[in-house]
Amino acid sequence: PRYQPDPRYGTDPRYETDPRYETDPRYETDPRYETDPRYQPDTRNEPDTRYQPDPRYQPDPRNEPDPRHLHLIALNRPQTGAMRGIRGADFMCFTQAQAIGLKGTFRAFLSAKLQDLHSIVRKADRDQMPIVNLKDELLFDNWNSIFNDGRMKSNTAIYSFDGKDVLNDNTWPEKMMWHGSTSGGQLNLDNFCEAWRMAEQALTGMASPLQSGSLLQQSSASCSSSYVVLCIENSYVGHARR
Repeated sequence: PRYQPDPRYGTDPRYETDPRYETDPRYETDPRYETDPRYQPDTRNEPDTRYQPDPRYQPDPRNEPDPRHLHLIALNRPQTGAMRGIRGADFMCFTQAQAIGLKGTFRAFLSAKLQDLHSIVRKADRDQMPIVNLKDELLFDNWNSIFNDGRMKSNTAIYSFDGKDVLNDNTWPEKMMWHGSTSGGQLNLDNFCEAWRMAEQALTGMASPLQSGSLLQQSSASCSSSYVVLCIENSYVGHARR
């Protein structure tokens, strides 16, 4: 060895090495890294290997809640029948969803010349996806359950993109919503405010009172009225907010 003990300095017999704490020769240590005896691994929380989990009592993935759903959310302000057409209404839905970080595609809950309301949601998602509000609370079991006098779940609110409860907020004095559809979700040709471009009092659009719990009640109203417009997420893409 390079370093021999200096013979001028003998070992103090008061401090002999305790043989109980000799290094176990079976486990060589790297001399570059000395072990600090103050920090020993805590093994109290290690799994007890004496007890193996019983596979009969493992969670069944079929019983896990399905995180997939489609949102139904109101625009932040009431609208007359003049929405610059269905594209203008869709654009309002898109921009307000983007503003709060929702990344799905939102479309106006309206029938138009080239679009029946029922067809807005992707066919594969119509029976599978629950319809929820802004806070992910259940409104309808699925898209198809909205039609033909389907009813909302009781005590579940519809919220706007900025978080207001539509039925209880005075932003919407009239608790009516536009849809322009039959009860089955097809375009009502006589009641859609000239393709959602006109707010003239003499023209009419099909609407529904939200208090009824049904989104497709058949109530013809003047296109000059300012009513709720809903937006539906038309396919599931996974949800995230900024």
